[in-house]
Parts: sequence; structure tokens; C-alpha cells
Amino acid sequence: MFQTKMFNPVNKPGTIEKKEIIDFLYHNLENYGDPKADIEKCIEYAMKETPSFGGFVLVSYDGPTMTGVVVVNQTGMKDYIPENILVYIATHQEMRGQGIGKKLMRDTIQMANGNIALHVEPDNPARFLYEKVGFTSKYIEMRLIK
Repeated sequence: MFQTKMFNPVNKPGTIEKKEIIDFLYHNLENYGDPKADIEKCIEYAMKETPSFGGFVLVSYDGPTMTGVVVVNQTGMKDYIPENILVYIATHQEMRGQGIGKKLMRDTIQMANGNIALHVEPDNPARFLYEKVGFTSKYIEMRLIK
């Protein structure tokens, strides 16, 4: 049976749990992921371990097996920029198609205070899940990397 655990600035993951979350995201985000150091920074932002507005991490388990992870950062903004950005969501490679991602998305929507933005590559098949739970494409994001 799947269980979900929430971490936030008041209930932080321990050192081992944090490493397991980082490793899980690194391996299961596949082509859509980031280096472990960036994933760790994102989690530290959510836990307010660096100056930030905080956020939360949801972890889904099937017994002792981690099955999915979501990391949300709060932006400190409202209206013109959503209050939250869903930075990472991943399900276990061998457990996809079982509704884990959909449940995590619904839990995330329920737990987040305010609107949520997320960035998704156009070819990412998870895009269809995001649309099913209510996300729409509002803009094309452009970046200047300095």
C-alpha cells in the first residue's frame, strides 16, 4: 500500500533520507533531470536551509521502497507569478503507469497554498498528466544564461 510522507521546514528529512531523495530524483528524472548538486540546492531551498521562502517535499512509498518524489519551492510572489513552482516530480522507473504520479500531483495541488507553476519539456510524456490534473500552457519560457 502506498503511503506519502511530507517534509517541510518544520519536519525536515534526515541526512540519509535527504540523500535517498536526491539519488531517487537523479536516477528517475532521466533525460529531464539536473545534477545532484542542483537537486540538493532545491531541497535546501524548500527546507529553508538557505535563505528562502521555503516549500515542501512529498515522498511516496510502497513499504520501504520509494516510489515517487515531488519538490515544490515557494516563490514569495502572488498573482503575476504563481506562489509555488513545482521543480521536480519523478516516479520510480519500474512503477510508472500505476497512478503514483497522478496521486502525487493531486496531493501537491491540495497541499500547496496558492497557484503552481512548472516547467516541462515539450517532448516529456508527463506533460499529458499535468494537463489532466488542470495545468495549462500559459507562456513559452525564454532564458538568458549568463
